[in-house]
Amino acid sequence: MGKRGKHCTAIVLAAGQGRRMGGNVSKQYLELAGKPIIYYTLEAFQNSPLIDSIVLVTGPEQMAWCKEELVHKYNLTKVDTITTGGSERYISVWNGLQVIEDDMTQAEREGIVFIHDGVRPFIDEGILSRTMEAAYLYGACAAAMPVKETIKIADENGFVESTPARNRVWGIQTPQVFDFRLAYGAYEAAMESGRTDMTDDAMIVESFTDVKVKLVEGSYENIKITTPEDLEIAEVFLRKRKKLKKA
Repeated sequence: MGKRGKHCTAIVLAAGQGRRMGGNVSKQYLELAGKPIIYYTLEAFQNSPLIDSIVLVTGPEQMAWCKEELVHKYNLTKVDTITTGGSERYISVWNGLQVIEDDMTQAEREGIVFIHDGVRPFIDEGILSRTMEAAYLYGACAAAMPVKETIKIADENGFVESTPARNRVWGIQTPQVFDFRLAYGAYEAAMESGRTDMTDDAMIVESFTDVKVKLVEGSYENIKITTPEDLEIAEVFLRKRKKLKKA
């Protein structure tokens, strides 16, 4: 049971096609130091004392592989459900939320839900703890980091329209963490609305509830692996982590 006695369920998204990575293998199944990227992501949730259960959302053709080559092979005992994703990220999240609503206990439905991209393998216990605490206090939060570059808002012709103050601009990460009832209600309204422009969970909560989403410090290492260059950076981060464990 997570902090403060609330059940904490993680929805890990691994249904993406990885078009920017190139090749025929979905990016979450590419190997990082001999293991699939998604393994490292699931391992972090498996090893966290804050997380009680995991719902893995994947493509229908990968379900059997995930069960045998991930859950059984690496003894990921907290993965109690593998379900299929959709053509868009928000559909995959909705499928995961419905699993919790339809198949799990009242404690799980009254708990906290972590929604995390399977291709962010460097989630750590500090991020999990900070986001869980914020979700308990505010009902909704997202891991994020202040941007390092100056950001420009462009007009429709590609000319600079405005320059927001850099100290007000954050790069959004996952996990995005919510009171389950809040997330489920927001997603239910979003799906009924027919909108298709929703790029993250916070946007759905912002759009369909009155709850403000708290930004919580993530990590500059909590990268989303979407290109071959990202995979090279990930190998550096992984070597660094292994050195720290040995020290």
